[in-house]
Amino acid sequence: MYKPYYKPVLNAFADIKIPEPKVSKLILFILTIIGKTYINILFGFAKIVLHNDKILFESFSSALSGKSRCLIAFRHPDGREPQLLTWFFLFRLAKLASKKGYKFKKRPHAIFVYGYEVVRWGGALARLFMPNLGAIPIHHTKMDSKGMARLYNSIYEGKYPLALAPEGQVSYSTDTVPRLEAGIVRIGFTAASKMNENNQNEKPDCPLEILPLSVHFRYGKKGKAGALKLLKKIEKICGIKNEQPQKPSFTERLNTCRNFILELNEKRYGIKTDSSMSFDERLEKTVHSALETAEKIKCIKPEGDFFMRLYKVRHECWDKIYLPNLDIGDLKKLNFINHNIIDLDASQSWYASRHQEYADFGWYFKHLLPKEDTPLHLKIEYVQNLWDFANRTMGGAISGRINIPADKVIIKAASPINLTARLSQYKEDRRGTIENTMADLENAYLNCITEVNSEV
Repeated sequence: MYKPYYKPVLNAFADIKIPEPKVSKLILFILTIIGKTYINILFGFAKIVLHNDKILFESFSSALSGKSRCLIAFRHPDGREPQLLTWFFLFRLAKLASKKGYKFKKRPHAIFVYGYEVVRWGGALARLFMPNLGAIPIHHTKMDSKGMARLYNSIYEGKYPLALAPEGQVSYSTDTVPRLEAGIVRIGFTAASKMNENNQNEKPDCPLEILPLSVHFRYGKKGKAGALKLLKKIEKICGIKNEQPQKPSFTERLNTCRNFILELNEKRYGIKTDSSMSFDERLEKTVHSALETAEKIKCIKPEGDFFMRLYKVRHECWDKIYLPNLDIGDLKKLNFINHNIIDLDASQSWYASRHQEYADFGWYFKHLLPKEDTPLHLKIEYVQNLWDFANRTMGGAISGRINIPADKVIIKAASPINLTARLSQYKEDRRGTIENTMADLENAYLNCITEVNSEV
């Protein structure tokens, strides 16, 4: 048996092999049994409610009957939205719709699109459930004709709506929209154009729509207590003690912790602390230094914008930990030296990805410190993010994030954006039409945020 000459931090593995995406009746049956329990554990028995239900009912009714094609553009601020929405569509949507007089031609479901690395870090459950719920893996930075073909075929066949997160990844912010990627709009217009030209399925009047969907969390006394408990935990790992006669305020405690953690990162990356700069300015310097450090470790030339560089490092690291061109048999056939080399490459990639993870989260951690009159959900979100700031500083990833259980989870739909109706504009000015559609999508999200804050 192979034994490393120098024991690495991490051994390299053969790549994860997953089956072709399909909707498995067996997996649906298993979810019928365990789904509610899983969601309760994941969201702390929060009450899940739907706002603007008519929009969602009509969009699903039309899509499931083949009268339209639907791209669900869901916001991704928390990380758990795909699990929530998958369960909600499968087990709650039809019941709620029937109470309002809507009947679906088949069981509601949505096909989610995810980054190919998710089944690598997501573990055995992700590898079992995701492909068997029809979820489609794609690459962010590589040519992926197979993945894109699956994606477009899913749209053309129209069995279920296709769900994508235009934010590209977790954004850690419920009440703002830090960034959106235009991929969903480009995909939508490409599909709508082909459907229009080819008279797809002999349905010339079958529109392709983007359905904006937003998820929001609201908390009560338990949430407030959980936030204070988590803040104490952050202070403890920072070695901060509040022993002065006048106890600092909630805002002051947050500020002390975040500055302490930031200074540690400045020291780590050799950045001199400049008190004349704002927290965000100082944070940005550490974020870029972290990404540059990861690129240097992996000998990657900095090319493209910040997120293209980030994705490239991430995928390069995963491809050294899970080797895409080797299976278990190939690994066993490697000679001793080569086996040690790939294990050391995997270890090096793991270390590089620690800097990448910090850069990833740090880019988003640019929010005003909450004050005493700040809404509770924003205070809790900040404490969760502050923990993640410490977590990424210590080499953690999103798996180490601590989510405080909510009392209520709100799913809110906005009016669909009809891409087929914009095809004439798209043909005349592709770039301008994509930009305008992206602006409409962002405004739909912002309106959802405003409406939820005014309703709750």
